[in-house]
Amino acid sequence: PPPPPPPPAAALTWPLHGACLRATMVRMPSWNIHTAHVERLLDQENPATLGIRDVNAFLFGNLVPDIYVGYMVADLPRTIEYRETHFADPGHVPEAHYWEFFERFALPGASRDDQASDVVLGAWAHLVADNVYNRRTNAFRRERGIPSGTETRIKKQADFALFGHTLRITMTPAPTDALLAQAEAFPQYAIDAPTARAACEVMAGIVRENTAHHITGAPAYQMLSAEFFASTMDEADRLMRAGLHAYAAGEQDWGRERS
Repeated sequence: PPPPPPPPAAALTWPLHGACLRATMVRMPSWNIHTAHVERLLDQENPATLGIRDVNAFLFGNLVPDIYVGYMVADLPRTIEYRETHFADPGHVPEAHYWEFFERFALPGASRDDQASDVVLGAWAHLVADNVYNRRTNAFRRERGIPSGTETRIKKQADFALFGHTLRITMTPAPTDALLAQAEAFPQYAIDAPTARAACEVMAGIVRENTAHHITGAPAYQMLSAEFFASTMDEADRLMRAGLHAYAAGEQDWGRERS
C-alpha cells in the first residue's frame, strides 16, 4: 500500500525507518542531513576540485563516525564510544572536534601515498557538520536562555528530524569492492565488510523514508527555526568546501579548525 501521508509538521509521528527513529534520540544530525551535504557539494563542484576520487566512498565516509556508535546500524559485532568516534564528550549537544580527527588520522603521512582516502575525507566532513550544527545549537540555546537537559535535547533532535525531511536526497553508497577495501583500511578503526554493507542498506532505507515523507515548506519547529537551519547548513558547507579545496591544492593543514 502507499505510505501514509505525513502528519502536521509539529512532530514526527508516522512510522519512521528504524535508523531515523533512533537518530531522533541521539546527539547529532542524522544521515539524511549528512547525505544532503554531500549532494550539495557534488551538485556545485567537480569532485576533483575537492580532492575526491571515489564519490561512492566519500559518501560512505560521511556515515562512518556514526556506524559503530550503535544507533544507526543494528546488530553490530561491537560498539565504539561516541567520545572516540566523534572526539567530543557525549554531553547533551556535543561539538565534534574534526581537527583532532584530522591531526590523528588524516595528516600527510597518515597513508602510504600521503593522500587521505575518500572514506577519511568523508568522515572528516561528517565531523565538520556535527560540529557546526551542534555548536550553533548550543549558541542558539545560550542566547535565548534555554536550559540544557533532556527536554531541550529531545526538542533539538525532533527539529533536526523535521529539517532532515525537508531535504530531497537520492544518493546511497554501494558496497563495491573499492568501498569495502577503504572501509577495512579506515585508519581509526577497521570497518568489517558485513557492517559496511549493513550501513549501506540502512542509508538506502533512509532515502526511501525521506522521499515517502518529504516535507514541503517550513515545518513548525519546536525550538529552532528555518532560518537557523538555512544559515547552519551554509556554514557547514562553507567549512567543508574550504577544507576540501585546501586538500585538493595540497595544503598540509587542510583539515584544521576553521571559523
